[in-house]
Amino acid sequence: MIWLLIAIVSYLIGSIPSGYLVARTQGIDIRQHGSKNIGATNVLRVMGQKWGYLVFFCDSIKGFLAVKLGLLIAAHSLLSPVLGGVIAAISCILGHNYTIWLGFKGGKGIATSGGVVLALFPISLISWVALVWVVVFSLGKYVSLASISAAVALPFAVLLTVAKTGADFWTLFGFSVFIAGMAIWRHQSNIVRLMNGTESRFGKK
Repeated sequence: MIWLLIAIVSYLIGSIPSGYLVARTQGIDIRQHGSKNIGATNVLRVMGQKWGYLVFFCDSIKGFLAVKLGLLIAAHSLLSPVLGGVIAAISCILGHNYTIWLGFKGGKGIATSGGVVLALFPISLISWVALVWVVVFSLGKYVSLASISAAVALPFAVLLTVAKTGADFWTLFGFSVFIAGMAIWRHQSNIVRLMNGTESRFGKK
């Protein structure tokens, strides 16, 4: 039952709607502005960089802390620490994307995914994924395309950098595939706009 405890606690941590709460402090319902998404990118476009970066930090840190808590709980049980961390990571991302506090309508999970990846993987792997994000963003100034590309790059980075021995590798690889799939799923509307040439570039409302 330890895994269930980790899942519930992590989901609740992830479900804290940072973007919605930050915008509310300024009298704004972010769900009624811009793309109507509660994530950091929409907050940045609607409210400015200061608030957007604050939401990005909050969404990232909740992912990081949820995984660290999952690792800690698992380490004091019979559950594999890596499995505990991955359960926490998936649950936290689902909490962010489908928050119970806003009718199961949340963000797209990129900042939160960044936080959980930072907690689970070595810096060497993260650096490669971050490089993909930077290169793709620099070429087109599309946050959505850069985020999708980085997420899709994660499974390949795991294959190239994580030792392919034991159950931990397959747990981490499976999780990386989940990250990629969820990023694509949550960015379906962005993908359509990218294909139609109507997706917003960073710096343009």
